[in-house]
Amino acid sequence: MAQSEFTTDPAEAKDRNFVTALARGLDILRCYQPGEITLTNADFADRTGLPKATISRLTHTLCALDYLVADARTGTYRLGAGVLQLGFGVMAGLDIGERAEEEMTALRNGPNSYITVALGERHRLDVVYVAVQPSREDVSLSMRVGSRLPLFFSAIGRAILVGMREDERAEIFDYAARTEPDTQAERLSSFARAQEEYGDVGYCSGYGEWRADVNGIAVPVYSLGGSRVYGLNVGGPSFHVKKRQLESVYAKRLIQAAEALSIRG
Repeated sequence: MAQSEFTTDPAEAKDRNFVTALARGLDILRCYQPGEITLTNADFADRTGLPKATISRLTHTLCALDYLVADARTGTYRLGAGVLQLGFGVMAGLDIGERAEEEMTALRNGPNSYITVALGERHRLDVVYVAVQPSREDVSLSMRVGSRLPLFFSAIGRAILVGMREDERAEIFDYAARTEPDTQAERLSSFARAQEEYGDVGYCSGYGEWRADVNGIAVPVYSLGGSRVYGLNVGGPSFHVKKRQLESVYAKRLIQAAEALSIRG
């Protein structure tokens, strides 16, 4: 069964300027999950819901462009150097990246050695980590650049939402309603709580909601000119990172870090 993130939005299908073939090719590249090195055409078909004949044409094209590398012996594909080049281009384009490293390191080096700090950006209904400062302990969250969290049901996702312009946020809610209508009420409720919390204390929290064993708080961060909204969070295993310490010690530091990084025109 195809994953919901690969389902074409009906609004996109009606858009005369929307290039479906390009979207399908990108969906192939997004099929790889953390820890996976190779996938087959059958894997791509299962995850995207596309016909196998279409998958074969797409993987052939992606191999010709060096975005995939085929192994004829096993019938598998791995990501090629072309994807790596794209990735470096994306990271180079993140105007906040270099400025964030110093602030994130300072947060990570605070009094609790189990704290992990991450910077994330929205992609559809997820948040993708674009920078991570892992905790100083061996037992820590296994989060890395590229890790994904739910936009509406994580502290960092809600922080991004509250930092958005109202019209941009409305478009995301509309998209979510079209693609996953059964959970729209929960999304609206989650955002309403986050908006109220952010107005009261200046951050969004998540205590065991995204994962039962994880506590965290997050704030929005703005790119140069305010054209993009990121989320900055601190968190860690709930048995080492307690709500009280996050709110009494780290919240002020997190807000100050976000203010230092946010340069809005």
